[in-house]
Amino acid sequence: MKDNNCIFCKIAAGEIPSATLYEDDDFRVILDQGPATKGHALILPKEHYRNLYDIDEETAAKAFLLAKKMVKKMTDVLGCDGYNVVQNNEEAAGQTVFHFHMHLIPRYKDDNSGFGWNTGELTDEVKNEILEKIK
Repeated sequence: MKDNNCIFCKIAAGEIPSATLYEDDDFRVILDQGPATKGHALILPKEHYRNLYDIDEETAAKAFLLAKKMVKKMTDVLGCDGYNVVQNNEEAAGQTVFHFHMHLIPRYKDDNSGFGWNTGELTDEVKNEILEKIK
C-alpha cells in the first residue's frame, strides 16, 4: 500500500529525486537532507507503514538486516568511529514524518552531534510496577 500524500512514499518510489545509496524491491536507502552527521542515511520501505506499531514483522526484520548491511558498508566508506541506528515512533518520540523509517547516523569522535539523552534511575517501585504489568 502507498499513501499518495506521504513524501517518503514518493521518495521511496523514485517520484522525488534523492541521493540513493541502495535500492531493492522493498526498500530505498537515501542520504538524509538534514543530516545529524556526515553520511546520515534513511532506510525507507517502499510500502507505507505509519511506524513500528504498524509495520509487519517480516518487513521490520528485513529493515534491520538492511541496517546492518548498510552500517558495515558505510563505516568503510566514511571511516566513521561508530553508528547510531535510530527509529522514532510518534511525535513524543521525535517522529516527524509518519512513514516508518530508520536513521543510520555515523558517529565520529568529538562530532558534537548532540544526540543522546539524560539518564535517570530505575527505582524498585517503577521496576516492580513494570514487571508486574508486563506479565
